[in-house]
Amino acid sequence: MNEPLANRGAERTTAVLRETAGRIAPARATAVLVDQVLAGATDSFFGVESPIGTVYVAVGPDGVRYLAPAASEKEFARYYRERFGRFVSPAVSVGSEDLAGRVAAALSGERVEVPLDLSGATPFQRRVLETVKGIARGQVRPYVWVASEAGSPGASRAVGNVMANNPVPLLVPCHRVVRNDGRTGSYAFGAGEKVRLLRSEGVSPEEISGSPYVATPTTGIVCHTTCRNAKRIQPENRRVFRSAASAVEAGYRPCKVCRPVVAA
Repeated sequence: MNEPLANRGAERTTAVLRETAGRIAPARATAVLVDQVLAGATDSFFGVESPIGTVYVAVGPDGVRYLAPAASEKEFARYYRERFGRFVSPAVSVGSEDLAGRVAAALSGERVEVPLDLSGATPFQRRVLETVKGIARGQVRPYVWVASEAGSPGASRAVGNVMANNPVPLLVPCHRVVRNDGRTGSYAFGAGEKVRLLRSEGVSPEEISGSPYVATPTTGIVCHTTCRNAKRIQPENRRVFRSAASAVEAGYRPCKVCRPVVAA
């Protein structure tokens, strides 16, 4: 029973050495591989279906480290090595199969907790990614809100950079983060794909663009347009605003559920 796994491990090792031989000297390639294997630096990956098609998911000792589409396993392994400086090989363990099932469930919209390994991120990046991870399906939040929730008010542009380099899109749903004026903005897999993802979750890009906040005189509260409280507002009572600040100036107070940021 152990023989097939051993043979497969040997085949993967040989493949890695062949791939690196053209880039660095064979002796050095062998030393690098041995050092990383001993250090536990060879991670595993598996393929899974997602709302954007088949993606590959790389897993380290502490959870999912990377998610991306690729033309082939070899291409994904190259992406991973270039980004993290670590080797990665196809997963074969039962534990990985269980994690693959959880990832697939999460990508299909189920509320399933998937362990993430964000150890390669800075403290600020980690706070931003953890904040975005909590944005629920069918909700969107602007950069300014993410920055505030992550403890760095005013860092909207830096939040945008973190989103552009998000290592685990879909699991950390950066497609649910929009520009401060409500426009959907760019996305790693294309602006059109971002719009399609939001529509599939019940978000209307047209509704939030230019008027990402809505208030009602019946409660005197202003919300993000996708807030669950905003969705209860009757059409005749809807008052739309381009910013939370303008709503507050008009006499409304911020919702305690979605916590719109009153920025200048």
